[in-house]
Amino acid sequence: MHSTRLGRRFAVLVLSVALFSGLQAALALADIRVMGLPEYSVLLPVVAGALLPLRQTLAVGLLNLAAISVVYGGLRPDIGLAGQLTVVAAPAVALGLGMAVCRVRLSRERRLERVMIARDRLGLLSEAGRRVGSTLSVTRTAEELADVAVHGFADHAAVDIFDWVLRGEDDTAGPRAGDMTLRRTASRSGPEPLTGPTAEPGEPVIHPQGSAPARALTTGEPVPARAPSAAGAASPADSTLAVPLRARGVTVGVAHFTRTGHRAAFDADDVLLAREIGARAAVFVDNARRYTRERDTSLALQQSLLPQVAAEQSAVSAATRYLAADSRAGVGGDWFDVIPLSGARVAMVVGDVVGRGLHASATMGRLRAAVRTLADIDLPPDELLTHLDDLIIRLGTDMERAQAAGHGGARAGELAATCLYMIYDPVSRSCTAARAGHPPPALVRPGAPAEYLDIPAGPPLGVGGLPFETVQLDVPEGSLLALYTDGLLASAGDGLEVGLERLRKALSEPVASAEDACDHVLDLLVGDAPRDDVALVVARTRELGADHVAAWDVSPDLAEVARVRDLASRRLAGWGLEEQAFTAEVVISELVTNAVRYGTGPVHLRLIRQDTLIMEVSDGSNTAPHLRRARVFDEGGRGLFIVAHLAERWGTRQRPDGKTIWAELAL
Repeated sequence: MHSTRLGRRFAVLVLSVALFSGLQAALALADIRVMGLPEYSVLLPVVAGALLPLRQTLAVGLLNLAAISVVYGGLRPDIGLAGQLTVVAAPAVALGLGMAVCRVRLSRERRLERVMIARDRLGLLSEAGRRVGSTLSVTRTAEELADVAVHGFADHAAVDIFDWVLRGEDDTAGPRAGDMTLRRTASRSGPEPLTGPTAEPGEPVIHPQGSAPARALTTGEPVPARAPSAAGAASPADSTLAVPLRARGVTVGVAHFTRTGHRAAFDADDVLLAREIGARAAVFVDNARRYTRERDTSLALQQSLLPQVAAEQSAVSAATRYLAADSRAGVGGDWFDVIPLSGARVAMVVGDVVGRGLHASATMGRLRAAVRTLADIDLPPDELLTHLDDLIIRLGTDMERAQAAGHGGARAGELAATCLYMIYDPVSRSCTAARAGHPPPALVRPGAPAEYLDIPAGPPLGVGGLPFETVQLDVPEGSLLALYTDGLLASAGDGLEVGLERLRKALSEPVASAEDACDHVLDLLVGDAPRDDVALVVARTRELGADHVAAWDVSPDLAEVARVRDLASRRLAGWGLEEQAFTAEVVISELVTNAVRYGTGPVHLRLIRQDTLIMEVSDGSNTAPHLRRARVFDEGGRGLFIVAHLAERWGTRQRPDGKTIWAELAL
């Protein structure tokens, strides 16, 4: 466009010289003199100097000088020599003046052009700093780099990244040579796309040895190049620049920019600008790589610490979900568990550790392991939370000592957690629960809308000094119990109260199973991008009726052992468990004998048939028996040893009015 405009100006001035000279020649032939007419001829070189390049200004001035010399030197013989010299000197001086004007103008234009280019480059650098690196995604960062480069710097931009960067790994290959394989991560084109085949984002790209991208990756320096066509002439995409993306001493990829033929080729200043933009983008790409590595590590740790598959329970039909938020700070400390307990009962727990990242995941793993251990000794919910509270306090004390010794880690003040622990008994259809600063569980009775259980909140774990309170209630068979973390309520971003109401409405809608309930709740409240980590446990309760349970009271007399053994044998026969009858009779005999001999009344025997056979003997003593190996001449101490070898599992749980010793036989 600019060259066309200059060509038109040159043509107009040449035509003006010709017309003006022709007019003067016609007047000279007609012997007509017009005063001051020759003086006007000096204007054309000056005008050319103000509008045209140097060569064209010289051409116009020389043409004007030649025309005046011919007119006044050959067609005006009546003018004396002095007059001819005066007339010819004027356009010559005008030519020199036009050339001077042209030089001054071009110098100022070049200076202004350099200032404008510098301003544009600073603006492009500022825009790159503002737009590139807005997220901790390698792919998005590469796309932002390509978007900034197109139009403002190049007509086409492509960013290729090593696969190990996209995976969030460290470079273990060392120095590279030969052909290099990267993955096209971003590609952008202006109004004039490149001709010929180009790789699409996501496809592998091989840069042959000696190519500009390969040399840039090897040397760590930008490499400008020309792209000739097959015939040897410059193609429309004739200027390329390969810039290595290098940060913290590591090359993570290469960006290559292309300018088509209508734009100037990349110069030294363009190389410096591209180097600066590439260096900034490489830092953000490396930050995203490190974030990806830490996030993947945190997720792997967290997933390994969470239950992989919910175990089948006779007490409930449970479904669980965990969704990790896409947050810059890393994964959170949300966790859940479904734990089988003695007596066909089941414990359900959800918790949330304050903070994010590896530390939160590690603390979550400690708490889940502690809950599993405390649940195995059948602690009631309030006592279990008290032990967890003590654990958090001890962990905080250890962290303070580590910080005092100069070791890193999270601040001790950040160590806190919330937790909800619930036990459901399918025999009595009762539910006991306690919570430590956690959102309340939801209950959906058959044919009724969802409601939140009125359980005292209690302080968060780690506060210390305050008690937790257990609430017990009856739950009809077929009810839905929903335990969740606050990420489920915060995903919509409307506040806690609005989130609770939306969850209540979602749970009130009828669903076929616990799995469907989980999916329905997550679809309505979370969607595809949770703002915070979400842990959700939904369980549909079951009941073990009288056909699965048998119970007898036992008098505190050793003669009762034979009677209850016969009663149990007949009940096992009624259940079709004749093959397990002998083993069960031996275990029952040992447990009842131990309770009658060492415990206090009343003594109670209960059998529960589910996927295993559970035998429970309760008495009024709080003294728990301990397994030991009897010596050769000892008269006692072998009962529990026999039970431990015959039973698949056995244990003791405390009750407010005594204890229960139980054992399970596989069916």
